[in-house]
Amino acid sequence: MTETSEKTPSQSPAEETVAEVMRPALTTVERDAHLAAAAYLMKHAGASALVVLDDNEGKQPIGLITEADIVDAVADGKDVNDVRIRDLMTSNLTFCTPRTTIRNAAESMIGGRFRHLPVMEDAELVGMLDIGDVSRALLGRSTD
Repeated sequence: MTETSEKTPSQSPAEETVAEVMRPALTTVERDAHLAAAAYLMKHAGASALVVLDDNEGKQPIGLITEADIVDAVADGKDVNDVRIRDLMTSNLTFCTPRTTIRNAAESMIGGRFRHLPVMEDAELVGMLDIGDVSRALLGRSTD
């Protein structure tokens, strides 16, 4: 896992911290679940990505599965009831902390070409930041 940079003092919206805009990562999934389970969880949680946990790793995040991963599998003719999350998840996670600035999180997302950033603190998953959260923060708009 790769961590993004921490906050530097400033007053602009870009310098707000991830803690101010992240959402709790309440819905997670195990790597041995099938894609249909991930799609179901995403739909009912209103999430576009799930953090993948491994029981053998003490519930530590080991990957990320997104709507785009599921769409790609369906478009390739794969059966979502047969394909396991471990087969498609992104396993080289980049993450941030609650103290990471919005600017640094955005730069990490752009550089890595991804739209979701798990938020970790003290080796625990504490939230999820997505490109919508970053955009709203930079534009000074609330999530309401």
